[in-house]
Amino acid sequence: MRKIIVLSVLFSLTINTLFAQADSLMAMLNSGNQSQKKEIVTATFKATRIIDGNSIENLGSGVLDFRISHRFGDLNQGSTNFFGLDNATTRIGLDYGITSWLMIGLGHSTLNKENDGFAKIKLLKQRINGTPVSISYAGSISVQTTPAPSLPAGETWEYTNRLYYTNQLLIARKFSNKFSLQIAPTIVHYNLVDSTKFSNNTIAIGIGGRIKVSHRIAITGEYYYRITNADLLVNGQPTYNALSVGIDIETGGHVFQLMFTNSQGLTDRTFIGQTTDSWGKGSLHFGFNISRVFTIIKPKEFQGTGSGW
Repeated sequence: MRKIIVLSVLFSLTINTLFAQADSLMAMLNSGNQSQKKEIVTATFKATRIIDGNSIENLGSGVLDFRISHRFGDLNQGSTNFFGLDNATTRIGLDYGITSWLMIGLGHSTLNKENDGFAKIKLLKQRINGTPVSISYAGSISVQTTPAPSLPAGETWEYTNRLYYTNQLLIARKFSNKFSLQIAPTIVHYNLVDSTKFSNNTIAIGIGGRIKVSHRIAITGEYYYRITNADLLVNGQPTYNALSVGIDIETGGHVFQLMFTNSQGLTDRTFIGQTTDSWGKGSLHFGFNISRVFTIIKPKEFQGTGSGW
């Protein structure tokens, strides 16, 4: 009888131990799955723009980004125009994160008095030991507001002649904490072109990269290669592929970007398809982007905690 009781107790202890181990194992697996779900790769690029073009990055929900972009004139103008500093174009923009996957922006550029708006949507996020790349869609529209040209009697200047559209697929991978790379298949649509010589659609491939050299400094580069309309003329001038090299400097709530580029344009349609200066001819522009972010709507987990979160 005692043996039966002892065996029963041992059996019960064994079963309880097995269940306890099983529960512990399931908890570990669930914990592992949850941690893997959270292992989203972040900070592929530090700013929402690599230099001129969009990066894979979005603003957080409820975050407003005030951006000023400045491109000076040709360096080869010499001391007459203080090496281009007397001649510059500027874009002032406001970008806003509506959700964690959607941001929008509006801006005005002094070149051609152009107004633009865009939206950027996250489609896929890179994960550690998972999805190898991040993918986003970026679409923009811009309108040129300079006075209409003089036309012969009987001809009219249509408002749609002023409109331009850009669609991009941004595909990026952060290979390490120091190196990130992005490619951007792009279509820029011009409503008004000389259709006897050129297409309304400029198809291009953008490539951009970032190499981090210190905790707060990174070197960036960006190049847009045009597959179509490579011989496009703008006011009788030939156009070239846009190439830019810069430095990102992080200073608290600011990201300060300094660069050299052959493009003075600051909207998608100008720098991708209508760059009239060339590195080979020494026609370069010094410029900068400065960004300051503000939290307009706090995340729910921080609401009610004061302004110093």
